[in-house]
Amino acid sequence: MNIEPRKAGQLCLLIEENISHVMVGKEDVIRKLMISLAAKGHILLEDVPGIGKTTLVSALAKSLDLNFSRIQFTPDVMPSDVTGYNMYNPAKAAFEFHPGVIMTQLLLADEINRTSPKTQSALLEAMQESQVTVEGQTYELMQPFMVLATQNPIEQVGTYTLPEAQLDRFMLKITLGYPNLNEEMAILGRYSEDNPLDDLKPVASAQDILWLQDQVRYVYVSDAIKRYISILSARTREHPELELGISPRASLMLMHAAKAEALLSGRDYVLPDDVQNMLLPCWSHRLIVKPEGRLKQQEPEMILKQLLREIRVPER
Repeated sequence: MNIEPRKAGQLCLLIEENISHVMVGKEDVIRKLMISLAAKGHILLEDVPGIGKTTLVSALAKSLDLNFSRIQFTPDVMPSDVTGYNMYNPAKAAFEFHPGVIMTQLLLADEINRTSPKTQSALLEAMQESQVTVEGQTYELMQPFMVLATQNPIEQVGTYTLPEAQLDRFMLKITLGYPNLNEEMAILGRYSEDNPLDDLKPVASAQDILWLQDQVRYVYVSDAIKRYISILSARTREHPELELGISPRASLMLMHAAKAEALLSGRDYVLPDDVQNMLLPCWSHRLIVKPEGRLKQQEPEMILKQLLREIRVPER
């Protein structure tokens, strides 16, 4: 297949600039959002309320003219609210399927750690297989499809820790963070009269994203880069302060994220820099530090940075 990295990079830049009309000072977050979308991944956003998570996803949906749904997770949300359910219709003497919120292209799952593990797991099949099964019947989801789930910081009261199986299905974990002084002043000025989101126009389409995702598949990854990822992965599994290391699925996700990073940077091949840039957002939420490591105030990000310093970087 003929790869067009320059065209892909220009498309990404066009979308990012459009989203930046409503998101001030979040260029790095927007780029990671595009990387995950191009690599067919899902994003976990850990941040406090009011930072702009809904605005970010709404801006992406508008920029691409995609279907967008949002669900606010609470302890009483049921799995059927996510996937859908069958209800008997007396007029037709038959059961009819009522689609859940998952039947969309972009899903904002807000405060996912405020609902029960049973409801959290309702997202698993959809995130992995792009389909849902309700009472034995399988329904394909629209493409492209991406889940952007938010969660409150773990120290907040009334939260349910996401199980490892579900954490492993998120390609990237990112935070928006508070704006600095100049950024907050710009936000106040930009939103003082109207909401710029209302005037946002599509600059690309679902077909453009499907083309972009197809392009990512053919980005070249050398054996040296694959070995680099494998060594990083193996070192997490044998690290003395880690209870849970990196799975092969996580290694694959890192490779796909690095391929998307390379393509959106205008290249048809992966560099070690692409792997290093994606390592922390791709792996930090998958590592579990042992209690003795936590006593030493060890964090997954610190351990990953240490591995990057210790492991020899391949030529290419």
